[in-house]
Amino acid sequence: MSYLISYLTIINLITFVFFWNDKRRSKKEAWRIPEKTLLGLCLLGGSIGGFIGMRVFHHKTKHFLFSWGIPILLIFQIGLSLFLLL
Repeated sequence: MSYLISYLTIINLITFVFFWNDKRRSKKEAWRIPEKTLLGLCLLGGSIGGFIGMRVFHHKTKHFLFSWGIPILLIFQIGLSLFLLL
């Protein structure tokens, strides 16, 4: 159980940093992190970090796949995590 919590903490921190980094790069018009990478991190369990990153940095909030997909994925992953932990 502690491995799952550790994994989810790390993947969410990584995802949050990736969203921050991509937002920073977008302001500088520099090379960007591919959307597939951001979505992949969310699919691997980083949906909380992705969701918080979207809200804090106002990043990818107008993209349908991000604005609807990540919250739906987040609800699913929270439910799955609770099922596995309880």
